[in-house]
Amino acid sequence: MQVRSLMAAAAAAFFAVAALAAPAQADPVKIRMGWIAAPASLIPILFPVAGIAKHNGVSYTVEATHFQGSPLQITALQSGDIDIAALGFSSFSLAVENAGMSDLRIIADEIQWGVPGHGSANFAVLKDGPIKKVRDLKGKVLVTNGIGGGLDMIMKAEMLKHGMIDKRDFSVVEVNFPNMKAVLMQHKADLVPSTLPWSRDPEFQANTRTLFTTEEAMGHVALSFWVAHQGFLDKNRAAVLDLLEDYVRSIHWYLDPKNHDAAVKYVSAFTKVPVATMQDWLFTKADNYRDPNGLTDIDAVSRNIHTQRELGLIKSDLDAHQYDDLALIKEAAARVK
Repeated sequence: MQVRSLMAAAAAAFFAVAALAAPAQADPVKIRMGWIAAPASLIPILFPVAGIAKHNGVSYTVEATHFQGSPLQITALQSGDIDIAALGFSSFSLAVENAGMSDLRIIADEIQWGVPGHGSANFAVLKDGPIKKVRDLKGKVLVTNGIGGGLDMIMKAEMLKHGMIDKRDFSVVEVNFPNMKAVLMQHKADLVPSTLPWSRDPEFQANTRTLFTTEEAMGHVALSFWVAHQGFLDKNRAAVLDLLEDYVRSIHWYLDPKNHDAAVKYVSAFTKVPVATMQDWLFTKADNYRDPNGLTDIDAVSRNIHTQRELGLIKSDLDAHQYDDLALIKEAAARVK
């Protein structure tokens, strides 16, 4: 009995030491992400089928939070309520210059406008209404999804070209995307952004016409891309790299023509937009441009911000290359290949 007791004690000691020596399984890093509109943003619909998210639930988990406009995400980033925000050229410059977040880094892309051969955003008025030219908007009410956001800046850039400035020559109200059609058709506003998927609504198409386009206002626009604080990236770089790898895999799945019907059905179920409204354009060249490997056009970001500065929409210029951390997603894309 004494021998058995000694053996049992020795075994217990061995396993206790082994347990201490074994590396503990770290909990997945919760990555809190902001998004504005799907399917332009894939954040709330990242993983439509099994096999895409190889690291989700292992090294990271995603908590997606919806915002009406990108400027609202600046506050959330500053307060630490989200870790990754989907900002555009305009809100990024505001975050850096006005909010003092010079440690923000651009890590991945969402969509771009003004890319030849691809879809974009237009600005629409009532087809039979009194607005025939941009100058007819003097004294009128214009709609945006968020003051200071990309659409807002594009719209104001076009107005400035015609000598009109906000609050002096026109007013701007914030309306969420699904309600823009009703606001225009009920004559509560005179101009609304015409963006996918709402621009393909049959009633909207029948009653509106394009007054000007994004290309006419600002050319090639870096509309939406992911940003995060340098400190968050330094602390969680491995988990973020895994997220970006799964993100690239998700983009590839969505853009693959063989998955088109399944992708449209999945997005339709999430957005409640009918399949028929999206079938002929979603994830095709008629859609907003998506870089297949999630690469932001940093040159376009810099050009857009410079245009804002030239038009007097912001006080300071900045070079987006100083905030480029696309090395992460390049490494992630290399993993997928």
